[in-house]
Amino acid sequence: MKIVCIAASFVPSNTANSIQVVKAAHALAEIGHEVTLLVPGDKAVSWADLKSHYGLRQPFKIRWIHENQAFRRYDFAFKAVQAGRRLDPDLIYTWVLQAALFSLWRGFPTILELHDRVTGRLGPLLFRQFWQSKTKKRLLTNTKALKERLISDFDLESHQGEMLAAPNGVELERYEDLPEPEDARNQLGLAEGFTAGYTGHFYAGRGMQLMFDLAKALPDINFLWVGGQPEDVTLWGNLAKSAGLANLYLPGFVDNAKLPMYQAAADVLLMPYGQKIEGSGGGNSAEIASPMKMFEYMAAGRAIISSDLPVIHEVLDPTLAAFCPPEKLVSWKEAIIDLKKDAAKRKELGRAARFYVQDFTWKKRAMKALDSF
Repeated sequence: MKIVCIAASFVPSNTANSIQVVKAAHALAEIGHEVTLLVPGDKAVSWADLKSHYGLRQPFKIRWIHENQAFRRYDFAFKAVQAGRRLDPDLIYTWVLQAALFSLWRGFPTILELHDRVTGRLGPLLFRQFWQSKTKKRLLTNTKALKERLISDFDLESHQGEMLAAPNGVELERYEDLPEPEDARNQLGLAEGFTAGYTGHFYAGRGMQLMFDLAKALPDINFLWVGGQPEDVTLWGNLAKSAGLANLYLPGFVDNAKLPMYQAAADVLLMPYGQKIEGSGGGNSAEIASPMKMFEYMAAGRAIISSDLPVIHEVLDPTLAAFCPPEKLVSWKEAIIDLKKDAAKRKELGRAARFYVQDFTWKKRAMKALDSF
């Protein structure tokens, strides 16, 4: 099919929503569709730069559309659908509610992907209009929890056939033949010794204070935090220096193409989410999140220690990861020590997760999103 994807994310960007959008569009191209991704912006970026930044293989078209931010997403959504219409698509696939509505009004089959509840002054009204359209449509959520929440909030029991929950994914090809942790650390020039790793942003609710306290409590274990905005990296680096921590390493953001090697450098990988998880735009996704890092961690074949949140159990169970109560330092400390002592358990958790994640590739997700549509 000829598919026009419309997203309000900035490309390129280090935000999770930008990475998710590009990965999803890339997967549609990988399974054989002609894809054009429309995003806001005034300056085009070369494919070579995008390939490195996001870790891409299959080329697809990306177009940047100027938006008047005074009109928020409405201006961009209208312009993007107009631009998409000129491409004569078979399908419009969008993460923007306004664009989904404009697309349906134009008569295009439309898939709307949502990662959060529908809120705001006009959001619920637009969402109800989305469902009132007779044009062929589908709603895609990244967790069952969000799907059920939307059904409950908007009384959508009769529309369940037009709704699909599909967790985020990973590109397994990028995780083939990874070295053992010690070899990965040597290749990256990292310190020797048992290493607990974390990759992602340092937003509130991601467990940064917990991991900082763990680094203080476990001086014989190295902590590797990959990612974060520059100002956050500087902040935590200064705090580590003030506290005299010699076991906290902060390389900052690395291109997505290089991320698997950093994840491979860890003996255990951490997902220490709190009871409230903020994103780049704030809010709280603790009940509905589908962390991309979870699938990357699984693909890396390392033992995972995760906060024990119900939504995480849509994918992980005790055969695939160790679980700790959110924000309970003693429990996390014990879990790390136990896995450090038990190499066999580490390897078994990593092996089981690596096998199970084969069902969660971006390409399989793309095929599921389009199945019978």
